[in-house]
Amino acid sequence: MSRHRRTLFSAATAALALAAIPAAIFLYSARSHAAPDAAAGFPAKPVRIVVPVAPGGSADKLTRTLADKLGTLWGQSVIVENVAGASGTIGAGRVAKAAPDGYTLLQQGEGLTLNALLFHDLPYDTQRSFVPVIKAVVNPQILVVNPATGIHSLAEYLARARAQPDSISLGLPGNGGIAHVAHEILSQETGAKVNYIPYPGGGPATLDVLAGHTNATLIMLAAVTDHVRAGKLRALAVTTSYRSPALPEVPTVAEAGGPPGFSVESWQGYFVPAGTPPAIVAKINRDIQTVLRAPEVRAQLEAQGFKVAGGSPGDLAASLQAEQPRYAQAIRTAGVALR
Repeated sequence: MSRHRRTLFSAATAALALAAIPAAIFLYSARSHAAPDAAAGFPAKPVRIVVPVAPGGSADKLTRTLADKLGTLWGQSVIVENVAGASGTIGAGRVAKAAPDGYTLLQQGEGLTLNALLFHDLPYDTQRSFVPVIKAVVNPQILVVNPATGIHSLAEYLARARAQPDSISLGLPGNGGIAHVAHEILSQETGAKVNYIPYPGGGPATLDVLAGHTNATLIMLAAVTDHVRAGKLRALAVTTSYRSPALPEVPTVAEAGGPPGFSVESWQGYFVPAGTPPAIVAKINRDIQTVLRAPEVRAQLEAQGFKVAGGSPGDLAASLQAEQPRYAQAIRTAGVALR
């Protein structure tokens, strides 16, 4: 039995997972009565940002870019710590147990919502363990193949996956992540069947496609822009409704012959442990926005394929609440396994 078939489960199970998550998930309260001088002198020591995937992927690149500039702004070291494993839940669990003082941040994206729908037991309380700080960037997913596959377009990719089910090995930067869900939606709507190979992050998944150990990967665009430009990987389509300025020649899934209206957009943001004083949350938010707005940082991120987002902690909380039912529906539709 293929990995693909072993990952299927009933829609009823997914519905139970959704029911376990109240609508108030991740709501940020501005009514906390922390001391007004809580952020005075912050930071007074090194700050740690936990990236819950292996080095080399887009989340890692983004965080290292921001950490370098924040370190200069703060006059303190900002340490990036990669804690990969279990679709990001190990790293998230570590941050949930950290002191709520602003000195430990978590990099996360839509995986925080997805994992709440996909895992029976998490090493943290998804509803209560984190406070949102900022949505830093948004980014398309991009489907790329090793040129040796002989696949030149999304139409060819889908045709092969329909004619020869599971013959295409697709590396995923995590089992049950947004790439997995997005491809499952594509598979259901087109009848394409591939063999999923999960990795502990985008870096390892990309390396195996480059080496020819797997045929393809669906991954955040920023993780592979350089490889596509160099001709080492062939880009077939982006998952958003718009093309990326970083790779404007790459069509959208809908443009390339996929399902009309197909659109999945990833994002990356930052969180702190619950209980962190709102004044410190607000300061970190302001300082990250200062870094994101710097022309050289914006240009660097946009060249990689990111689109700078920004906004308040409340904006990120509202975004999380809005995407919860959408991804729950996607998981029910796709039948990705509850673990």
